[in-house]
Amino acid sequence: MRLREHIPPLYGLLSINAVVLAFTHREIAPTLLVYTIPTILIAACLTRMVVWRQPVKATDLEPEAARVRLRRTHFFAVAFAMAFVAWALALDQYGGPYEHGHVAVFVSVTVLGCVFCLSFLPRAAIAVCVTVLGTFLAYSLVIGAEVLIAIAGNIALVAIGILKILRDSYGSFVELETSQRDLHAERRQAQVLGEENARLAQTDALTGMPNRRYFFSTLENLLDESEPHEVFSVGLIDLDRFKPINDTHGHAHGDRLLQIIGSRMTSGCPADAIVARLGGDEFGLIVMGGARHAERIANELCRAIREPARIGDIMVSVGCSAGLAVYPDTATTANLLFDRADFALYHAKNHKRGQCVLFSTELERLIRTEQALDAALQGADLVKELSLNFQPIVATHDLETIGVECLARWRSPRLGDISPELLISSAERVGRAREVTLTLFDKALHAVGKLPSTLRVSFNLSGNDICNPDTIDALLERIATSDCDPRRLLIEITESSLISEFDTASAALERLRETGMRIALDDFGTGYSSLSSLHQLPLDMVKIDRSFAARLDEAAGRRLITAIRHLARSLSLECVIEGIETENQLVSARLAGFSLAQGYFIARPMTLDKLLGQIAEPGALRWSA
Repeated sequence: MRLREHIPPLYGLLSINAVVLAFTHREIAPTLLVYTIPTILIAACLTRMVVWRQPVKATDLEPEAARVRLRRTHFFAVAFAMAFVAWALALDQYGGPYEHGHVAVFVSVTVLGCVFCLSFLPRAAIAVCVTVLGTFLAYSLVIGAEVLIAIAGNIALVAIGILKILRDSYGSFVELETSQRDLHAERRQAQVLGEENARLAQTDALTGMPNRRYFFSTLENLLDESEPHEVFSVGLIDLDRFKPINDTHGHAHGDRLLQIIGSRMTSGCPADAIVARLGGDEFGLIVMGGARHAERIANELCRAIREPARIGDIMVSVGCSAGLAVYPDTATTANLLFDRADFALYHAKNHKRGQCVLFSTELERLIRTEQALDAALQGADLVKELSLNFQPIVATHDLETIGVECLARWRSPRLGDISPELLISSAERVGRAREVTLTLFDKALHAVGKLPSTLRVSFNLSGNDICNPDTIDALLERIATSDCDPRRLLIEITESSLISEFDTASAALERLRETGMRIALDDFGTGYSSLSSLHQLPLDMVKIDRSFAARLDEAAGRRLITAIRHLARSLSLECVIEGIETENQLVSARLAGFSLAQGYFIARPMTLDKLLGQIAEPGALRWSA
């Protein structure tokens, strides 16, 4: 490209000098030398000038094409040098000293100008010098003119010096160009590496999907660039039953399953949505559209996730749940959108497992309630604020009290009375579930010491308690250091709380049972696999869920409950029916063969002092609502 800038001036220099030389010889030289030959030479120069002015094509920059053009330039440089020096020496045959001097000046000035113009093609510059000055020197020697010989010699010496300088300059130029080329190459390589590093920084290494950083970067950009009327949705998808695959088949199989699921989600994600792996078995979703469009895409992705996958010789499958939040209806900041989508996911996993839940005002109310509960429980004095109520369990034939069930109560100075269900869920969220259980158990042991020795006391444990070895150890330690007879204690559990870690829960229940405590399965009939639970768990009693008591007034309901009673009896399990609210239900329960019952018709939950007062009254065996 540098040579291309200098060649047109070279031809311009030749043309102008030729015109001037012909003009000074117009009166003394033949027409052929003054007009015809100069015209031809100048036309050739102008033609070459036009050629060099043509736009450069991409093919011209290819190495082979460039080499061909340089060789052609070298050839034309020598050819033009020979033509012009021959013409100049032909003119030197005419005129006086001034005209001869002009020819010498033309030769010297023109050749030096051409050398400078060809500085980026040193071989051509040397060839032009040798051709022109060699011819001129030989011509001077032949005619024997001392002045011309001196001029030719001086020009040759000057040309040699100039060529030396040009060669060094060209060498520096080549080094500079080489270093610049290497620098550009390094910059391009650094840019490519930077782009690759940026891509890798936003890509999940296991699945090849966009990662958490990319997800939040995209979300922030959307919020910055979105118009006020623009709507998009943020979703979270979490796998169900993924941990058992890792535990059973190993993490390699779990990783492979995540790769398969990631590939399915990526291929099934439409152009107006982005899906990313946020970590573990959680995935993020951004959909350009409202709730209905986002729900459709989330459900399609969930269907793809649920498809069985073959990993080696085994087939595995997982479920999934999803939560969605819509901008700007739900929230207008990235963190709030994510948190509300996460809460919708949490609600789905706990209440609508396997479904897609959209964040709503109802969930907003739940969030505020739970936040207030969590804040109150985090600062609560559990010993002062927690208490127990007791509901009698009676024999159906004479209503004699055979035991009581402990029911947790929480009276917060800030929020008032809180239901047991909200107490347990909040305790698990804030990490105080173990403290709550142990505080209530201490109060239960205190009550056992005050109640008649003939009464047994039932205490409820959550799935979190049963599957926590530290909690079980603490319970056993308290029993061992107390005066309580473990045979008076009955531990109640719900089947749904054992589903996730059935084997761990079963082992923990065996440890409790070895002390003499008995185990009861509460809310029987509402779990996922009740019959298998009766066989696999170390049970002494089942408590029939209160929903069955309402059907005692129906013939079909009585037949069903009688069948349940026969099943429990065949397994040598005591059976308590809960939720007795009318006298007819109590009579029907007795006729169905139930010897134990519990419910509001018999007695409502009461404080320990009231219970002790009722028990102390002669004949006070029945409490009605």
